[in-house]
Amino acid sequence: MARALLRASFSNGELDANRVRAIVKSLIDQKPRHYLNILEFYKRLLRFELEKRTAIIETATDLPLDSATEIINNLKRQYGTDLDTQFAVNPELLGGMRIRVGNDVWDSSVRNRLHRLQQQL
Repeated sequence: MARALLRASFSNGELDANRVRAIVKSLIDQKPRHYLNILEFYKRLLRFELEKRTAIIETATDLPLDSATEIINNLKRQYGTDLDTQFAVNPELLGGMRIRVGNDVWDSSVRNRLHRLQQQL
């Protein structure tokens, strides 16, 4: 049932916050059998869906605006225009960047390269 509710939460291919609120309110008002379990599973599915629509871009230093814009455009082209992007500076990367969108991770950081080289030796 939670999966059906998740499918009903979309409008024009995007997650609609108003529909989510309406679905949750309806479930709470009607109180079908095991509605708390349904709400918990629905919440979990929503969290996974939001993670798929959020990109976290970590770099060792601040990116120039034109580079950040190009990265955002490329990610939106691949994952859809409703992708939310967040930038973070992580000096532990030493250089390069790491991008995480849901379960997809691209790690081209110097730290990762050194770690792979160490494993090979």
